[in-house]
Amino acid sequence: MTEHARPDVRGAVRAQPAGPGVPAGPGMPAGPDRADGAGGPGGPGRFRRAPGVPGAFRRADGGPGPGRAGSRPTPARAWKLTVILAAGALAGCQMTSTGVREREAFLATAMVGCAGICLEAARRQGLPDGATRDLLTVWCLPVALLLPPFYALCVPALAVGLDQMRARHGPPVEQVFRAATLGLAGGGASALFRTVGVAGHARWFVHPVMLSAAVGSAAVFVVVGVALAAVAAHAADPVAGWRAAAWNHENLLLDLAGLCVGILVAIACSVSPVLLFVALPPVMLLQRSLPHRQLRMAAQADPKTGLLHAAAWQCEADARIRAAHRASTSAALLLVDIDHFKRVNDDYGHLAGDEVLRTVAATLRQHLDEPDVLGRYGGEEFVVLVPGVDPAGACARAERLREQVGAQTIHTSDGRLNVTVSVGVALLPGHGEELFELLASADLALYRAKRLGRDRVCLAPSAPCPSDPRAGYPYP
Repeated sequence: MTEHARPDVRGAVRAQPAGPGVPAGPGMPAGPDRADGAGGPGGPGRFRRAPGVPGAFRRADGGPGPGRAGSRPTPARAWKLTVILAAGALAGCQMTSTGVREREAFLATAMVGCAGICLEAARRQGLPDGATRDLLTVWCLPVALLLPPFYALCVPALAVGLDQMRARHGPPVEQVFRAATLGLAGGGASALFRTVGVAGHARWFVHPVMLSAAVGSAAVFVVVGVALAAVAAHAADPVAGWRAAAWNHENLLLDLAGLCVGILVAIACSVSPVLLFVALPPVMLLQRSLPHRQLRMAAQADPKTGLLHAAAWQCEADARIRAAHRASTSAALLLVDIDHFKRVNDDYGHLAGDEVLRTVAATLRQHLDEPDVLGRYGGEEFVVLVPGVDPAGACARAERLREQVGAQTIHTSDGRLNVTVSVGVALLPGHGEELFELLASADLALYRAKRLGRDRVCLAPSAPCPSDPRAGYPYP
């Protein structure tokens, strides 16, 4: 759907109003901006540039822009530094009260060595960062269950440091935060395991109560680690929501697998430390099996937004429509288009346009339910299949998405802006029985929303579509 091929009406891309003491640029009102994007004599929907600086945009609050003097650390960075300092402080306190024992030091060194071997094997697979997950939990959890908290705090740092020396996986602060998260999780699990009086029993795994305590401590290890990482992820991207930051189905299964294998490794080490090296090959095999699902998901994802690309979305939507036919239930198709997206690229640049796409995608994902199928249909268009809704529910869902996107403030390197979306709605079975029929009806409804002024929701006509979609036609 090409924006320039349709009548240009009042713009829906809005710059933030001028802050105190900041004169409005050409075409922008000095007061609060109108929701429809109407501006001054410079034309509707114009962006406010910094006076006297060609091509420069001023922040909406009149303060220094990103990266300039006076900028403060982001909440995500502040949280990461807090976690790192807390892990370091706890490790220092534990060091003064933990004596060095030969067996404990040997076991900790062996765990670090096994973790390093697994990380090196993953590195030699030649996969890009993010294509697979390491299984450090498998080696850090036994340390938490079998050794004092000091080792649980330090072993992750040694393993991650060894991996960083070999592979350079991203910025050092991210790797230190990763080690601190594992260390605090391991320290908490180790302290809990010792508090219940289980640690130190040579055959704790044969007693149901002691084994239950070990499983509970392992669960604490996973929950604390996920919680610390989720706070950082949510602080970096508040739009995505807590559920997306904390857990999804795939990560839940991986964490559960790591917890179970970690307990088995701890039991093997309790019998004999030599069995640690017997457990190493199966763990390496499990490590090699992880990328299959993740690479398949990456092949279906749009690289800019992380949503399903058009072909993958169509396959999933077709399956949902067939299921709706079998169950004799309804469904709705929402076609969402960013208003005046070309104007964003022209005035702010394509990097800002990419940020707009990511923000809109994250907002849509956050405010949809689990059964809904969301994808990027192409360009600035997104498409949603919503199973089991009636016309009123479909329009209410579309209206909620429109409002939530319009409420988002998008931060770019040149300033802040807001965008709006127009939504066309088609219903199964009212507007078609097949996916292509629903898409055609939703596209006509979306075109009508554009003609009526954008930033609105329109329902497709119940009557047969006219041959000329640009001619007006009645809607229910």
